[in-house]
Amino acid sequence: MTLPPIVISIALLVCSNVFMTFAWYAHLKELNHKPWVVAALISWGIALFEYLLQVPANRIGYSVLSIGQLKIMQEVITLTVFVPFSVLYLKEPLKLDYLWAGLCLLGAVFFIFRSKLSA
Repeated sequence: MTLPPIVISIALLVCSNVFMTFAWYAHLKELNHKPWVVAALISWGIALFEYLLQVPANRIGYSVLSIGQLKIMQEVITLTVFVPFSVLYLKEPLKLDYLWAGLCLLGAVFFIFRSKLSA
């Protein structure tokens, strides 16, 4: 059984976003007592794994999606990964603003994918 390219792309983007979120934000909790250059180098090392997943995800996704569709899908995935990370890992309060941001992204999804919806 072969998975559709969009499913493969989504799965790889979800995994790459986990690495990206840790690379960009985990140092705020774990390395806040270290010099910023140490945090930057460690984050860069984590980001390498993000890119090893993100680049093939975008190449696979681009075979069936426009660049705009791919980018909006990436933003939805980013928020989907970031909110639980922020609440569970960084212990940030869950805010209603995340809901509003998500609704705005759903609007973006509708507009960027509406040509596929009517086809």
